[in-house]
Amino acid sequence: MDALDRAIVNRLQEGFPVCDSPYLVVAREFGVSEGELLIRVARMLGTGVLTRFGPLYRADRMGGAFTLAAMSVPQDDIERVAGIVNAMPEVGHNYLREHAFNMWFVLATEHADDMDEVIARIELRTGYAVLNLPKEREYFVGLRLAA
Repeated sequence: MDALDRAIVNRLQEGFPVCDSPYLVVAREFGVSEGELLIRVARMLGTGVLTRFGPLYRADRMGGAFTLAAMSVPQDDIERVAGIVNAMPEVGHNYLREHAFNMWFVLATEHADDMDEVIARIELRTGYAVLNLPKEREYFVGLRLAA
């Protein structure tokens, strides 16, 4: 990352313009073309500097649901189970942790009533129980990571 990449990452964490040409608006802030901005963002995504760039949707406010889930998976079965879990369209993130519950992932469903069915499908396909940890209270954490 050069200084411009760092500035772009820091700027994009502060919000994205809602307009017809948002990339052009941000590019002009840095005195570069829209094309250069797009190339830089694509390169950072392609090299793993950025793992994701996009909106965060509030599934619960749109009639859906999301939850944090965990599983206890024997070490020698992690790859198989991770492959099954990661292939499911409802899974947003999947992380391994050093804990009795060593696989943690986020589930999001289009309809709130579908969550139990998705969890049951994961349990059936993997052979392991899913610990469902739905949100009880929401907190806003304004996390910004300086590039």
